[in-house]
Amino acid sequence: MSSFSRLFTSARLPALLLVAGLSLPALAAPQQSRRPPAYGASGSFIAAIVANSSRDTSAAAEYFRAALKADPRNAALLDQAFIAELVDGNLAESFMLAEKTAGRDSSNTLAQAVLGVRAMHAREYTKARASFERAATSVRGPDLALTLFKAFAMAGQGEAQGAIRLVDRFADNDSRALRDYFAGLLADTAGQGAEAESRLERAYKAETNLMRSVDAYARALMRRGKVEEAKAVLAKWKQDNPNQPFLDRLAAQVSAGEKVAPLTSTPAEGLAEVFYMLGALGQGQRDPITALIYLQMARYLSPREEIYTLSLAEFYEQMRQHKRAADLYAAIPNDSPFANRAAIGRAAALDRLEKHEEAIGVLKTLLATHPQDYEAADTLGAILRVKKRWPETIEVYDAALKALPKLEDRHFVLLFGRAIGYERQKLWSKAEPDFLAALDLLPRKPRTPREAAERAQVMNYLAYSWVDKGMNIEKSFEMLREAVALTPGDGAVVDSLGWAYFRLGKYTDAVRELERAVLLKAGDPTINDHLGDAYFKVGRQREAEFKWRQSLELNPEPDDAAKTRLKLEKGYDAAMKPSGG
Repeated sequence: MSSFSRLFTSARLPALLLVAGLSLPALAAPQQSRRPPAYGASGSFIAAIVANSSRDTSAAAEYFRAALKADPRNAALLDQAFIAELVDGNLAESFMLAEKTAGRDSSNTLAQAVLGVRAMHAREYTKARASFERAATSVRGPDLALTLFKAFAMAGQGEAQGAIRLVDRFADNDSRALRDYFAGLLADTAGQGAEAESRLERAYKAETNLMRSVDAYARALMRRGKVEEAKAVLAKWKQDNPNQPFLDRLAAQVSAGEKVAPLTSTPAEGLAEVFYMLGALGQGQRDPITALIYLQMARYLSPREEIYTLSLAEFYEQMRQHKRAADLYAAIPNDSPFANRAAIGRAAALDRLEKHEEAIGVLKTLLATHPQDYEAADTLGAILRVKKRWPETIEVYDAALKALPKLEDRHFVLLFGRAIGYERQKLWSKAEPDFLAALDLLPRKPRTPREAAERAQVMNYLAYSWVDKGMNIEKSFEMLREAVALTPGDGAVVDSLGWAYFRLGKYTDAVRELERAVLLKAGDPTINDHLGDAYFKVGRQREAEFKWRQSLELNPEPDDAAKTRLKLEKGYDAAMKPSGG
């Protein structure tokens, strides 16, 4: 974890919402928003709590609004309505409620902070500073985030040097990189180029791989006439992040010798960056609801900053508010460095909204102009795969592979996806080489849990296919043991190992592994069917029939369901005889 992230996730940083004494929505599946009927205060409050528990932020805001209208003197209800409007992004309504909350309690941290944000947006810096100072009155000890809020208000008042000195009070090691980063932005805002370059250089050297720090430092160098140094900074970032296009536009501007603006040009934009860091790097790692509020503030203060819009969309997607996410992704301009990522995110959101053809259209449009975007191709392939449109799936992966100038490790997903398409089309002679090629691209000794999961997934599919075809049983068995060792909590992988034991005739071992697989993935019809077969082989007839019936209740594939019914109707031996069992 970077020092930026460590700092914003440390316990001593503000959770403004907790300081304000407000409760947050729980995380669950969303429900459809609806206009609240006339339930009265208590009924609307209960409906709002239910909406909160379902992460339906729009419905929660509507119900709390209705409850507050029915009982306007209820202070606790005012707090809940205020936070609900903030979470849902209804800033005009939340500003009005912040005024009421602050009028009732002038030391309410969240209300004062929100009022300060509104004042910063209006360039009323003295008013903003006063609000931020009041926000800090109920917080014990020095607080970096609230200090940064005040510092950018001071910069708006023309007190940039005083603001930098204020931030410099945080001298501990964890704060150093963040302190220098924001001190650099403060200096940039005030036109103090040398100071900005010096501070941003320190922040960059502390975190050479943090995109925002790289961006700000390269811009500072460019404006100081240090074109080659700016190029070198951007080139190093690109070398370290070869698949990330997010600084490509800036790199092109630098290479062309164009004039570039600071990362943040106004105090409001500087404050927006504070909220972005709080949301994306800090609270977002622990609490998506709090992060959502911070990102709403960032986008309000700097609406043209595309990374704020993208991050907000991703948090809505995390909360399963797919419609809101899709709309925000669509707001990213086509010429943005984030355009491809936004298009992929939008397509995924549309697919989850069951707008499958629209999602497919978005990805096909993207691939028409960026055929080498393997993530877009894999997303499209996955959507088509779920729809069982196998020939189209193969076509998408095939086109993506042909568009690549060079096959690299990360492209294993394209070979793997095409292999699955071939296998489902019963073209094993084409599928097997792709599975093997995908496996060759993956590291033999995974360095991260993700790499372990990826290798296990490919090995599992290949080995299971071999076992199911009665091929390479011993080799499959060894491969599956490795896959289970890599991902011991994956029920599908454990099932494949159990099935390998079964095909080897080691039925007691098969029962042991398949029982473990069922515990890991109880709702899988194939695993339950396999366990039924293993029970039959060890003489546990009644348990076998129970598992076969349970498999049918879990909606297996039609062909699999037919085989399972045959086992129940005619017995295992008679059912398996036609397929050579």
